[in-house]
Amino acid sequence: MQQLQIMSLRDQTARLLETPFVRYGIIGVILFNAVILGLETSDRVMAVAGPLIYALDTICLAIFVAEIAAKLFAYRLSFFRSGWNIFDFVIVGIALIPAAQSLSVLRALRILRVLRVISATPSLRRVVEGFLTALPGMGSVFMLMSLIFYIGSVMATKLFGDAFPQWFGDLGSSAYSLFQIMTLESWSMGIVRPGMQQLPYAWALFVPFIITTAFTVLNLFIGVIVDAMQSEHEAEARADRDAMMSETELVLEEVRALRKELKEMGLRTAKPAE
Repeated sequence: MQQLQIMSLRDQTARLLETPFVRYGIIGVILFNAVILGLETSDRVMAVAGPLIYALDTICLAIFVAEIAAKLFAYRLSFFRSGWNIFDFVIVGIALIPAAQSLSVLRALRILRVLRVISATPSLRRVVEGFLTALPGMGSVFMLMSLIFYIGSVMATKLFGDAFPQWFGDLGSSAYSLFQIMTLESWSMGIVRPGMQQLPYAWALFVPFIITTAFTVLNLFIGVIVDAMQSEHEAEARADRDAMMSETELVLEEVRALRKELKEMGLRTAKPAE
């Protein structure tokens, strides 16, 4: 009897956690906690309301711990079958580690709690899942980008290392300078034009490099991500359609059974009248 009561309480807790009131309430607490953690960076605010800020932060953390505990009680070991639940568990666990002087960096990591808004918002979860789906394709593009950078770095070091050691003196410096050029940050007036004053042919390396990386390979990254998100959206839409069709088929079967039952009742009623 007691076990049945516990199971019933678990079911009620699970249904409560899935209600819009609780889900939106948790999102509100996450966003409020983000504001609190931002206010902690202001010396003026902390001088006026420091104890209140810390108290509110502790209350927010207590709510997160209570939510995780309720999910563990309701779902038990199945809680850890969801990657998003594990993500929430780790984020809240980091916040519970005492931030001693040697672990002061953990106080800065508390802002990671804001990331919980991703797991609490289905639309954001779809974006992240689409991004994770794109990682294998992005790995291939990254390998292509690395190959282009390596070739460009070796060529730039050999061609411009003696004339511009501050930019192309070694392989690492060349790679960093090429990364700056790829981002189009001061590439022309900062690097290429000064280089062309001594080496007029310098543009012959940098212009094709920019076209290949900034205008082509980077767009491949975007294309892979967009394609993965589109596939994720289509898969979700397909699943919704299948669920709707299954539900429609179930309703139709119930209607057919009801019509058959009514027809049989009509026949049984008609026989005595004959």
